[in-house]
Amino acid sequence: MPDQIIELLTRNGALIVLAIVIYLAISSAVRIVPQSEKFVVERFGRLRSVLGPGINIITPFIDRVAHRISILERQLPTNRQDAITADNVLVQVETSVFYRIIEPEKTVYRIRDIDAAIATTVAGIVRSEIGTMELDQVQSNRAQLIERIRESLANVVDDWGIEVTRAEILDVNLDEATRAAMLQQLNAERARRAQVTEAEGKRRAVELAADGDLYAAQQEAKAKRILAEAEAFATTAIADAIATGGIQAAQYQVAMKQVDALTAVGVGPGKQTVLIPAAALDAFSDAFRLLRGDKP
Repeated sequence: MPDQIIELLTRNGALIVLAIVIYLAISSAVRIVPQSEKFVVERFGRLRSVLGPGINIITPFIDRVAHRISILERQLPTNRQDAITADNVLVQVETSVFYRIIEPEKTVYRIRDIDAAIATTVAGIVRSEIGTMELDQVQSNRAQLIERIRESLANVVDDWGIEVTRAEILDVNLDEATRAAMLQQLNAERARRAQVTEAEGKRRAVELAADGDLYAAQQEAKAKRILAEAEAFATTAIADAIATGGIQAAQYQVAMKQVDALTAVGVGPGKQTVLIPAAALDAFSDAFRLLRGDKP
């Protein structure tokens, strides 16, 4: 039995070798690339092509897959770097960068450690951008600062075949002395605002009081005007009556005034004695006589 196997292998050795060669050729020629990767193919040490997701055919025994590059989005570790603002304040900035490789041939042959290169570039850009801004601008315009950092970083790393998808400033830390100075400034600003608010309240109160006095004066003037108009109307009515009824109308008005005056004298609390002169009694008599139409 062993002799038969050896004889069979001897007769069909060429076919077996050919089958093995064909299998190895097919295995090395067919490359199935996952959706999340790209393969960089070299021929004799030089770049041949970049294989995308799916089934790809390369030249067996000549071409080889030199690099398998993931094209998934990556996040760099949180990086902290010191920076000095335009108003000479030392701050510590925490940044985080997200990127993905879109041209593996550039990433492979132009840069050795892509993560370290991006981290160093981000640190330089952050220091440069913060150096043009004051501390208040860094705190209040963080979104604008992030956009400027992302644009500057995108221009720098374009030659490396990567795309910066997002750049974030996680925090801006200050030393204790700067924090104490800022807290003191904040308290002073709050005190100033309180004083301004109090002064505005007092000014408003004075304005309202002046408006109230003006309104009262206007109403008083209006009342005097109405009384004056009433008095003028009464005087006009008396003048018309005198013109129509003669001196008797005037005497009647005088007599009625005297009667009103005596009535006012008699009005008061408690019991009281009122001395009426004889002329007053004559005024009553004249008024009744005029009322009947008799001549004095």
